[in-house]
Amino acid sequence: MGFDVNRYVQYFNAIRLAVPALDVFNPNYNIPEPQITTGGYSSFQTVQSYGAYLQDQISFQDNLKLLIGGRFDWISQKSGTDESEQNDTAFSPRIGLVYQPSKSVSLYTSYSQSFNPTQGFNPDRKAFEPTKGIQYEVGIKADFVESRLSTTLAVYQITKTNVTTVDPNNSDFSIQVGEQRSRGVELDVTGEILPGWKAIASYAYTNAEVTKDNIYPVGNRLEDVPDNQASLWTTYELQNGDLKGLGFGLGLFYVGTRAGDLDNSFELPDYLRTDAAIYFRRDALKAAINIRNLFDTEYYSSSGGLRTFVRTGAPFTIIGSISWEF
Repeated sequence: MGFDVNRYVQYFNAIRLAVPALDVFNPNYNIPEPQITTGGYSSFQTVQSYGAYLQDQISFQDNLKLLIGGRFDWISQKSGTDESEQNDTAFSPRIGLVYQPSKSVSLYTSYSQSFNPTQGFNPDRKAFEPTKGIQYEVGIKADFVESRLSTTLAVYQITKTNVTTVDPNNSDFSIQVGEQRSRGVELDVTGEILPGWKAIASYAYTNAEVTKDNIYPVGNRLEDVPDNQASLWTTYELQNGDLKGLGFGLGLFYVGTRAGDLDNSFELPDYLRTDAAIYFRRDALKAAINIRNLFDTEYYSSSGGLRTFVRTGAPFTIIGSISWEF
């Protein structure tokens, strides 16, 4: 059981500036300081939230377990110069059941609801309503080869309401659409192929679409959600000798094509990124060099629902770390 308190304060000021056109391939930043023009918009918002939650796991038999819990939230939002107040409360239940027909196989199912405050305002300066969600999930987990190989297969559905998206009529604001739904299948395989050689492989198929909206057609894909994505990460660590604890890692991460906006007017291409690592751990010492985007692949990570806000992925990056545990 637990209790939490959160406070969020935001001041937003949008100003239109008159600046010359910019050539992204040959940018010229040597321009006069722009003059602030009229037509700006400012807002002030405070969100105060309290949450209490309780969860318990019950074993009816050695092979049958029940997880049950719930959370109650109180949320107060003040916004605008007149500090108009909006209060919301909600109870979010969670329940799950696990059945093990054998020691190596587990079947599970779960149901949960979510409730989160949404910061921001509609174009009419009315505070956003909280985002709500309902999730159903069923799956199976199995261990093989004396638990050296583990697989998990899950099927789920998540339905969200009051989701915010960019206002197509005014990109300075966001709006809340009616309903969006994600259905998917996830497969994870983890195992030790040989002593010191481990691998993790995963695949996910996601059908994320608009299911109710006054602007976008029902069936449109949600932005930045790939239909297919997969990854493979493998490591090998020396088990004997003076270099015991020295390890190497290599990973492949594939992300499929994604819709760039809810209107599905453009698409982000798929990409394959390669990561690598060299590490050493001995007793309490651990040192590592992690390499992200080994081949400096150019790719686009997300769009945020805007053609003018497409983010490029990080280039070739090296991160070094060293730690001592005690």
